[in-house]
Amino acid sequence: MTSLQAHAPRAHTTQPPSGTTASRSKAKRSRRRADLVRGVLIAIVMLACVFPILWMILSSLKSNVDIYNPARLLSFAPTLRNYAGVLLESNIPESGMHSVIVAVGATAVSLVIGLPAAYAIARFSLRRTGVVLLLVRMLPGITYLVPWYIILTKLGLVGSYFSLIVSHLVITMPMVVWIMISFFENVGTELEEAARVDGLTRIGAFLKIVVPLSKPGIATAALLSFIFSWNQFLFSMVLGASQKKTLPVALFDFIGYASIDWGGLMAAAVLMTLPVFVFSLFAQKHIVAGLSAGATKG
Repeated sequence: MTSLQAHAPRAHTTQPPSGTTASRSKAKRSRRRADLVRGVLIAIVMLACVFPILWMILSSLKSNVDIYNPARLLSFAPTLRNYAGVLLESNIPESGMHSVIVAVGATAVSLVIGLPAAYAIARFSLRRTGVVLLLVRMLPGITYLVPWYIILTKLGLVGSYFSLIVSHLVITMPMVVWIMISFFENVGTELEEAARVDGLTRIGAFLKIVVPLSKPGIATAALLSFIFSWNQFLFSMVLGASQKKTLPVALFDFIGYASIDWGGLMAAAVLMTLPVFVFSLFAQKHIVAGLSAGATKG
């Protein structure tokens, strides 16, 4: 038994070369450094994005005395007096109603006109038309303001919802068209052809086949159009006049010649941001799907 054990083959254990172990540890250290640098950069970007919002919310809960005192950046007695003044003593609620009507109207009209336009460009390769719409979007708003003002003044429509909604289409409709072109290009024509064989017209196939398959893109386009219309200042200030003053214009009421009501201004800014935040929160699933799909379109 002892001789058999002595002559039995021994298992050989292979040791990794020392160079391989060193290279692996070096690679791990490099990955850790890269992760650390990436984390620091992400933290800096998040701080740059979150800090103004946090400062706005905190300032809306302070009195003007606390706002002007840097030592009370975080240590202060919160108050809702600014919100009470904004909601009860200013025209912010009325201006908010104007902004909702204009932003929803501009977004709806942009979708009604922009979706068929994007579909036509995608299906019939109307690239020149798409380039023209892109150029319209790239031109500064002041380019359209003077002609719009002259035309709407002669028609007596300055200070109306119509003037604001139509002027905002210059911003919202090209955006809808350019977002939706890539989605419509990636919807297979086989489904439309099958629907047309079953008796649907091209319009019917577009409404019943293409549009439901493009819901993520439509949600993304609608949200961005709403935000751009909601935040539009130039057209709203000139074409809305004092009759249809929207929220971006109404915020200037807190800025006086000799002083600025920072507490009221910040409270009004928070209330102005809230609808967009709520809208984004409820549409988050469709928006993420739409942006992810749009990022991978050819």
